[in-house]
Amino acid sequence: MAALSTPGKPATVLAMFRTVSLPLWLLVLILAFAAVTFASHFLFPSVRWFFRRRMERVVARLNERLDRPIQPFKLMQRQDMIARLIHDPKVMEAVVEQARETGAPENVAFHEARTYAREIVPGFSATLYFGFATRAAKALSKLLYDVRVGRFEAEEIGEIDPDATVIFVMNHRSNMDYVLVTWLVARRSALSYAVGEWARVWPLSRLIRAMGAYFIRRGSRNTLYRRVLARYVQMATEAGVTQAVFPEGGLSLDGRVGSARMGLLSYILAGYRPGESRDVVFIPVGIAYDRVVEDRLLTEAHVTGVRRFRARPLAILGFLGRTLWRMLRGRFPGFGRAGVSFGKPLSLAAFMAQTGRVEPEALGARLMADIAAVVPALPVPLVAALCADGPVPRADLTNRLTALMARLSAMGVSGPLTPVEQDEALREGLRALEKRDILRESDGRLQTAPGKAALIEFYAAPIRQHLDAVAASVTPNSRQSSTNET
Repeated sequence: MAALSTPGKPATVLAMFRTVSLPLWLLVLILAFAAVTFASHFLFPSVRWFFRRRMERVVARLNERLDRPIQPFKLMQRQDMIARLIHDPKVMEAVVEQARETGAPENVAFHEARTYAREIVPGFSATLYFGFATRAAKALSKLLYDVRVGRFEAEEIGEIDPDATVIFVMNHRSNMDYVLVTWLVARRSALSYAVGEWARVWPLSRLIRAMGAYFIRRGSRNTLYRRVLARYVQMATEAGVTQAVFPEGGLSLDGRVGSARMGLLSYILAGYRPGESRDVVFIPVGIAYDRVVEDRLLTEAHVTGVRRFRARPLAILGFLGRTLWRMLRGRFPGFGRAGVSFGKPLSLAAFMAQTGRVEPEALGARLMADIAAVVPALPVPLVAALCADGPVPRADLTNRLTALMARLSAMGVSGPLTPVEQDEALREGLRALEKRDILRESDGRLQTAPGKAALIEFYAAPIRQHLDAVAASVTPNSRQSSTNET
């Protein structure tokens, strides 16, 4: 042993090459730790760099063809965005206030804020959004509907300041709205949606988060949560992220465009500084369907007055199974038409210059009126509106439809205008309503089938709202759900 401790002796060198016996489990553990260390220090950074560079090249090519390029804020690493959000001065101020009000330590309140930030912040993937989501949205939309784009203010939309933040504000008719609008604006920009608790289910949540959507708790009274959410919305708006918002806050239960819930809009207004912030431009979008897949659930909730309803899983699976079986047999004609119209953009800077200091309610009322004005007229809603008030002779439908469309056209509503288009719309609307046994014919007269009054009113509602809104005002008695839809 003395020889081994003497520097320079050969025995010392030989001792370094002695065989050491180890249990197999310890050897496996050592090799596993070595592999993880190698991967974390050498392999993973290289792989991340490779995919990051590839993503940057993909985004650069995408931005060349998009009307509104994807903003750097949207492309931030999710962890970096979370860190930026929770260390924002306004969030830190909210943390201190929360700790003072509750008596909890500040680190506890900070941890709570971090939890909210992790829940809210998305993790956008340009490859997933444009490589899968938009293509899947297009395929599904065209599979289920004959999609028609009605009114489109191309010149005014094209003149929007490139530095402005664009926010599409839409009526919420169906959960299909997300799919439809994602496809239709795919050539312009990548949209960032606010989605509710219904989508926070694995693995759906990961897919939705990767598409740039952020999760919100509708109806939450937690002050700290609201402050964190408000700051994220303001940061995204300040960064120029293109967004899509459903101001109603939930699916329409009666078919009309409802009044605005001012949550997200109030956050945007609170963060806007005239003369300093980039302009915010709202584009109203009106959506209509010949067949709303959730129509029975929505009308049932409207009739009972129970806004918090749960979908019946067996009923949903049965509906999907029957639809898929009809597709496989080539006997699925689709759900009719889906129509989307885009109204005139509304600049927040210009609106404030005209009206002075803007109250959130005033802005909300203006936006909802603009949305209601551009909801297109489709065959089923048109026929439903003609037949909802009582029996109508089938022979009179053509003349009544012509007169109805003349009134709607004078208001700027898009729909079938020529006699040929109106004849086609009449056939399609009648076929759809009679096939579902919503309308029945007796002695040459069409009338609502027993027990189907709620459905006929649901589909007639958009047309009735146009007729009631000569001054482009939104009726105050519209109702919408605040449940598991957003």
